[in-house]
Amino acid sequence: MAPCPPTIGEFSVLPISIPPLPSFPRSAVHYLYARRNAPKIPTANDSRSLFLTNVPVDATEIHFRGLFATLVGVGRFESVTFEEERRESHTDTQPAQAARLLAAHSKKRKREHEEAERAAEEVAARIPSTWTRPLRKSGSTAVVMLADDKSVDQVLKAIAKVHKSKKYPSWGSVDKLGAGKAPPLLGSAWLKTHNRLSYPDRDALQASVDAFSELFAKKEQEAAEMAKRLRNEPDEDGFVTVTRGGRNAPASKNEAEEAKRKMLDREEKKKEELTNFYRFQLREKKKEEQAELLKQFEEDRNRVRAMREKRGKFVPES
Repeated sequence: MAPCPPTIGEFSVLPISIPPLPSFPRSAVHYLYARRNAPKIPTANDSRSLFLTNVPVDATEIHFRGLFATLVGVGRFESVTFEEERRESHTDTQPAQAARLLAAHSKKRKREHEEAERAAEEVAARIPSTWTRPLRKSGSTAVVMLADDKSVDQVLKAIAKVHKSKKYPSWGSVDKLGAGKAPPLLGSAWLKTHNRLSYPDRDALQASVDAFSELFAKKEQEAAEMAKRLRNEPDEDGFVTVTRGGRNAPASKNEAEEAKRKMLDREEKKKEELTNFYRFQLREKKKEEQAELLKQFEEDRNRVRAMREKRGKFVPES
C-alpha cells in the first residue's frame, strides 16, 4: 500500500488508528482530513476553528476531545459541530409563511434573551430522541472549535509530526481525559436501549406535542403580524407596493414581489415606447433636413446655370 501524503490540496491528512473490536479483531487506519475553517459566510470564530471531513461514522464529542488531547494536550479542544447538527434549523417548527418572511428579513434579529427563550421552547417541542448515541454518515463533515488561533496552528503542526513519527493517535482513547469519560457503547446494549426509548412515556410525549403546537401557533401569529407590517413598509427603493389582502388576511410577500415586478415591467414598457417615439421624431427631423439640403442644392445649381447662360450671351462693345 502506497504511503499517504501529509497533505492533499489545502487539507492536512491525519491518520487515525482504529483499535480492534470483538466484531472485527483487527486494527485499521482511518484518514481524517483537516483544514482551517473558511465558510462562505464568515464568522468571528473562523480563525480558531478547523473544518474536518471523512468523519468516522461512530464519532462523538468525546472521541474528538480525546483525539485533540492526544495531539496538543488537554484544554485546547472546546466543541465540535457535526454536519447534520449544522443543517438542523428551527424552521421545522414554523409555518411555511413564517419561514419565507424570516428568510427575507433575517436582518431583523431578536434580542439575546428572546433568542434564548425561543431556543428553550424549540427544545421542549422536539420529540424525545430514541438513540443514546447517533451515527454519522460516511464521509460526513464537522467543525471543531478550539481555544484560540494558536491552537489551530499547533494542531496542524502536530498532524505533520504524526507522518514523521508514524505514531498514529488511537481513535476512542480517553486516557488523558480522566475516568468516566468513555462514550456510550454501541452493539446490543445500544440497540436494546433504542428499543426501550422507542416507546416513550405518554405524559412526556404529550407534553412535547403540546409544546410543538403552541410554538407553531405562536410563529404563525408572528408571521401574520410581520406580513401585515410589510404591506406598508417601503422597500430599498423607497416604493410601497399595494397588494391585495384584507385586514385579517394580508397578502403574502410573494404576492407583493409579483405586484412590484409587474409595475416595473409596465414602467419599462412605457419607457421603451417613449424611446421609440423619440426615435421616430429624430428620423422625421433628419428627413426634413435632408429634403431642405436637396432643395437648397437644386436652387444653387439652377442659379449657377442661369449665371452661365447669361454670361454666354454677353457681347462686348466695339
